[in-house]
Amino acid sequence: MQRRRRFSFPADHKTASIPATTDAAYVIGPEDVLDINVWKEPDVSRVVPVRPDGRISLPLINDVQAAGLSPQQLAGSVSEKLKKYLNGPQVTVIVTAINSQRVFVVGEVLRAGAFPMLPGMTVFAGAFKRRRVHDVRRREKIHWYGCATASKSKSRFNYRDVLKGDNAEQNIKLEAGDTIVVP
Repeated sequence: MQRRRRFSFPADHKTASIPATTDAAYVIGPEDVLDINVWKEPDVSRVVPVRPDGRISLPLINDVQAAGLSPQQLAGSVSEKLKKYLNGPQVTVIVTAINSQRVFVVGEVLRAGAFPMLPGMTVFAGAFKRRRVHDVRRREKIHWYGCATASKSKSRFNYRDVLKGDNAEQNIKLEAGDTIVVP
């Protein structure tokens, strides 16, 4: 009979953060929560929220732009800035909470409001008992001369048809910022 070895961490070991996403292409946004870990530097490592201006604050380097970057890009940026103070810093960035990507639900539903966007989320969420549901997608377009304009597109969704297996093409994948209207 083999005995199982019990593995234990030292008493001062920090519990590892559970990533909210494993997508390497994920783009950090405002209100996301990040675990910035600098190897063997617990005084610099922090769990930080991304401020509405898209920046985070860390010891030694102050404010760093985080929104618009992938976790790997942010780790590189933080590592580069820390080189002034530390010898060869090894930085890991883990997104522990995704708060920047939301969809909005309004109308005749049990609970209207903003909801966190989940990977692969579609209109068919199972929460609608109405025949007609609309998905309103707001897209901003940046023109070559720097002016931004917003446009809206509207998609119809027949809940009962999709529930029966008809018109599956209506069950579109949601994008951050989409609004679902249940009239």
